[in-house]
Amino acid sequence: MISIFRKEVGTFFNGIIGYVVVGVFLLLSGLIIWVYPNSNVLDYGYAELNVFFDFCPYVFLFLIPAVTMRMFAEEFRAGTIELLFTKPISIQNIILGKYFASLFIIILAIIPTVIYYFSIYYLGNPVGNIDSASVLGSYFGLIFLAAAYSSIGIFTSAITKNQVVSFILAAVLCYFFYDGIGQIASLFRGTLEYYITYIGLNFHYASLGKGLIDSRNMLYLFSFSSFFLILTTIFLKRRRH
Repeated sequence: MISIFRKEVGTFFNGIIGYVVVGVFLLLSGLIIWVYPNSNVLDYGYAELNVFFDFCPYVFLFLIPAVTMRMFAEEFRAGTIELLFTKPISIQNIILGKYFASLFIIILAIIPTVIYYFSIYYLGNPVGNIDSASVLGSYFGLIFLAAAYSSIGIFTSAITKNQVVSFILAAVLCYFFYDGIGQIASLFRGTLEYYITYIGLNFHYASLGKGLIDSRNMLYLFSFSSFFLILTTIFLKRRRH
């Protein structure tokens, strides 16, 4: 698994695409926080990062599929998947190596954004006038959401040889599970609405963003990721035979 992890991370950053993907994310998030009217912190007047955390899940709809789309699709296209299967590495370890490589790349993109927190912390009046617990919970939520999106991206990359198709499928599925389920839930009322909303990723991400790091939300997001990784394993085992 470690060898696969190193290979994928190295391959991603060996070309300019990797730096462009991460750079675009940082550029867009920086513009949202500091430049764009009606969203930048300086005009908004409140020491908080809610705009950033509301914005990230939608950027991730494109960022994460861009990272994961080549993980298996390129192996199938180039015909190297058979060679990979002959190595003394289990399919589960191959999948986990590629999955954790994808997640590691996304976390590398997230880490520089911590500077936004410290900037707002010192810009606050008084200094430190920011809900640090909420920010910490939101970062936890963002990482778990990235893990969920990455599992979807790995799955779609495993079911097609075409990277563009993988990208589109991943983006559509991520959107459906993040926002689409909530839109369906809004058609109902009462208990049914709550349970349908609970299935969506947005519910658990928003809950973590309130500063309450509830194990139930993290367990759901972990289970969600595991489900798509299991689907990927089943598909690749059938394809292998």
